[in-house]
Amino acid sequence: MTNITAVTRDDFEEWSALWAGYLTFYGAQIADAVTRHTFDRIVGDREIHGAIARDDAGHAIGIVHWLTHPATWSDADYCYLEDIFVAAESRGSGAGRALIAHVRAWAEARGCAKVYWLTQEGNTTARTLYERVATHTGYTHYQISL
Repeated sequence: MTNITAVTRDDFEEWSALWAGYLTFYGAQIADAVTRHTFDRIVGDREIHGAIARDDAGHAIGIVHWLTHPATWSDADYCYLEDIFVAAESRGSGAGRALIAHVRAWAEARGCAKVYWLTQEGNTTARTLYERVATHTGYTHYQISL
């Protein structure tokens, strides 16, 4: 069974190992200072929320981060699930589903109108799970880097 808890300061080493795996998966490089700042925001100011998944032995196997924002199509906030990652050896264990369920329960308890997230089209392993727990909206993501 997967145990999900809020990320705490004591989780930094395990969190940062999973964060590094996430960045590697997406071929991203982020400065160490940004990683530290991200972690501090997750455990400090609570505008960005984070949870860590642990297996039965207590090993950290996954992370999820989310935030809320006002919406123009709803009176209630939207919950954006920004990052979700499960270590390769733990995929298929139910950890990803448990992390999404954790965010969903959190958002429901706070009256959010929806939870949404993005993933790469070729992320077939994750998309198999996402198709089971959410609705694919058909939108395509665009961005302008500044």
